[in-house]
Amino acid sequence: MPCLNEAETLAICIDKAQGYLARSGVAGEVIIADNGSTDGSQQIAAEAGARVVPVADKGYGNALMGGIVAAHGTYVIMGDADDSYDFSKLDPFVERLRAGDELVMGNRFRGGIAPGAMPPLHKYLGNPVLSTVGRVLFRSDIKDFHCGLRGFNRESILNLGLITTGMEFASEVVVKSTLGGLRISEVPTTLDKDGRSRPPHLRSWRDGWRHLRFLMLFSPRWLFLIPGLIGFVVGMIGTIGLMFGPLVVGNVGFDVSSQVYLAALTVVGWQAVLFALLTKLYARHEGFYLPRSRSFERFAERATLENGALIGVGLFILGVVIGIVQLVAWGASGFGSQDPIDTMRLAVPAALFLMLGAQTVMASMFLGILSIDVRRA
Repeated sequence: MPCLNEAETLAICIDKAQGYLARSGVAGEVIIADNGSTDGSQQIAAEAGARVVPVADKGYGNALMGGIVAAHGTYVIMGDADDSYDFSKLDPFVERLRAGDELVMGNRFRGGIAPGAMPPLHKYLGNPVLSTVGRVLFRSDIKDFHCGLRGFNRESILNLGLITTGMEFASEVVVKSTLGGLRISEVPTTLDKDGRSRPPHLRSWRDGWRHLRFLMLFSPRWLFLIPGLIGFVVGMIGTIGLMFGPLVVGNVGFDVSSQVYLAALTVVGWQAVLFALLTKLYARHEGFYLPRSRSFERFAERATLENGALIGVGLFILGVVIGIVQLVAWGASGFGSQDPIDTMRLAVPAALFLMLGAQTVMASMFLGILSIDVRRA
């Protein structure tokens, strides 16, 4: 149990957990991962028979990791020390863990949420939205991503390399367990109104954003690759189409001013695509857990400095060729005055391919740095 000033409810939670251990015959211990309490929680925990593990680094994730590392058991069940979860009813978690599941999540929406136990903002917006985002981005079956009561195989979770320090730790456990191929299940659990008189440590908008940010950053496909591809394709088609004259769609006309904006969209889209690919290649190189696929693995095998540089040089040369064509046409007219609109029709795509080529070459150079084999301690 992570603990920060939980004197009002800590003893109740410990008594319930110890009662479950005695009733079920499970050989276990109750660990209180104290994150710097100043209300005497440490003494209360010790007197109640729990083992207190001081965790100096602040944060929900830090406290939990401190307790997980210090635990002696094969399995760990974690839950908040505010008496909102019933530690006397852990049989479903233990059954699934003994059956071989490596992560067992509680589901409060299936088990029941007592009146006043969860703010409407969390119940109808925050948790459903964030859980849906997590299921879509990571193809997870978990419907309550942020339930605080969960059990897991201690060794399996430690092997995931969990790194977050705050509330987003709850999301990180589910995401990395899913990406790591762990066997995951979900069981109904209840949520009661907590027994504290003080406000909770959770800050709805701040912590909700931290969860969402983590989910998005761990899915570069949806954050960068897909939006980038859409921007690149739309921008490129529009830029090339306007090389041959104005376009009219319905009652809307597009000309060189639109071409400039479309070219900018192409550059931004291509940069997003490159960033997504480099992010995944870096994660692959460092052994991080990010979503992978057979198509990406095939791409990764061919993604070398030389191949990327060839593509970049090809794009750059294409821009140079368009510029030379335009220069020759200008020379044929005696280098006199030019129609600015006709000039822009070719100048914009020429500049676009020069920029795309330069971007690609520089990205390939960075890829070359990633591919250097180094000796690790």
